[in-house]
Amino acid sequence: MKPESIVTFYPCKNIDETREYYNGVLGLPIYKDIKDCLWFDCGEGYLAFCYYGPERPMASGQCISFNLPSRAHVDKVYKALKDDSRVIGLGQPPMSHPAFPVYSVFLSAPHGYTLEYQKTDI
Repeated sequence: MKPESIVTFYPCKNIDETREYYNGVLGLPIYKDIKDCLWFDCGEGYLAFCYYGPERPMASGQCISFNLPSRAHVDKVYKALKDDSRVIGLGQPPMSHPAFPVYSVFLSAPHGYTLEYQKTDI
């Protein structure tokens, strides 16, 4: 059975910092704002961050990839991110990866997550 949508939950250390970065910096609309849990609308699904308390470890080594409709969209996102002083850990300009059919750019996010804006070539 095909699901209606998908939601992926990640722990976070600070819900306000998460709101500011994903909504204020990256422009993801807030779908649900429940006590200590934020759901961001990604178009085809939801990305949710919940504060579970200081004892809950972060999901280290996680890469959250956002699929875009074209390479030009990846370039446009990179240009916008590059000019925003609130963006953390923006990597190299967009590039094609030799091992995968992907054109993308990487940046950092609060709580140690890596974000990727990509266009897959498959």
